[in-house]
Amino acid sequence: MLIASQRIVTASPAGRGAPAILSPGYVACARGEIVAVGAGPPPGRPDVALTDGILLPGLVDLQVNGYFGVELGEARQDGWVTVAGGLPATGTTAFLPTFITGPFDGMLAALGRAAGFAPDLAGSPGLARVLGVHVEGPFLSPRRLGAHNPAWIARPEPAAVDALLAAGRDLLRVLTLAPELDGALAAIRQLTASGVLVSVGHSDATAAQVSAAAMCGARMVTHLFNAQRPLHHREPGVAGQALADTRLSSGLIADLHHVCGPVAAIAFAAAPGRIFLVTDAAAAAGGPAGRYLLGGEAVELAAGDGTPPVRPDGTLAGSVLRMDAAIANMVAAGVSLTDAVAAATRIPADLIGRPDLGRIAEGAAADLVWVTDGLRTQAAWIAGRQVFGPPLG
Repeated sequence: MLIASQRIVTASPAGRGAPAILSPGYVACARGEIVAVGAGPPPGRPDVALTDGILLPGLVDLQVNGYFGVELGEARQDGWVTVAGGLPATGTTAFLPTFITGPFDGMLAALGRAAGFAPDLAGSPGLARVLGVHVEGPFLSPRRLGAHNPAWIARPEPAAVDALLAAGRDLLRVLTLAPELDGALAAIRQLTASGVLVSVGHSDATAAQVSAAAMCGARMVTHLFNAQRPLHHREPGVAGQALADTRLSSGLIADLHHVCGPVAAIAFAAAPGRIFLVTDAAAAAGGPAGRYLLGGEAVELAAGDGTPPVRPDGTLAGSVLRMDAAIANMVAAGVSLTDAVAAATRIPADLIGRPDLGRIAEGAAADLVWVTDGLRTQAAWIAGRQVFGPPLG
């Protein structure tokens, strides 16, 4: 397949590979991979000619609790198919299903259940790629719980960590914890040694405690600024250390409700190449106003205007954000198009060890998204096969 486009954002890092923007350009795909990328007219008649809009790499979301009425931690295979089948319409072609804190035995059961069917979804036509599972909790600070139930938090004891690793088998990819808890640094070393990416989150840690976590192998911060010790001019806290520490990359819920536009722009400026966009989407995303579940407990979506769902006490509980809208929100906040796209593609893909995703480059997977000039998804391809949008070519 040969695609010609008036504009292509490759998401290639500066100074490497193709330029960040080709205008015009072309992409050739074969056997599910990109085999050629170039500037100017294509070398032959294109199969698909995109005369407007922008061609992007497929978007990568590392925090999806649910979508389309489905809570992934509670769902079985058919629910995961619903979510994975619907996400390409939002630009997302690869994602991490995310389980928040619940009763520990229930979390183990959810991981074991998912490990039994998630491999069968890999490569299924029309489905966004499942990259593993992100477990957010239960080793969290009681001072920074956000929407998590305090009755279900736990200590990061070696046996508990072993149980999560065993239940998740090879599916557990990211685990969010609070590094100031007793035993947390040992848990970070234990998880890292098993190939799990450790993220600092729901934490009241000082900057020094976050730095110690990075020393032990933590490389990520979950939803920067939310449910964590904030930046103070005498104590940088989690947020300040996340921005200053080059070992750490931070997820940002870019719905302009969890973090306002100017603060999001500050984060991009302070930590270039280390901010990535997430939706933190809940089951309410993509659905009408009403009652949904997050972590097995009720949340209420009051309106369809992008306002996040909330717990009965008003606490924000996930979001209803689309990844393409996250890019648009950051561009509106003053972030460059290339930086916003990289934050939704290459940066998260690299963070979880998938350099084959999130970029338009030779040898990368042929996961592509065609968006309007306003950055709304019009079509999507996974492994070179169109999975969303009107038939093209």
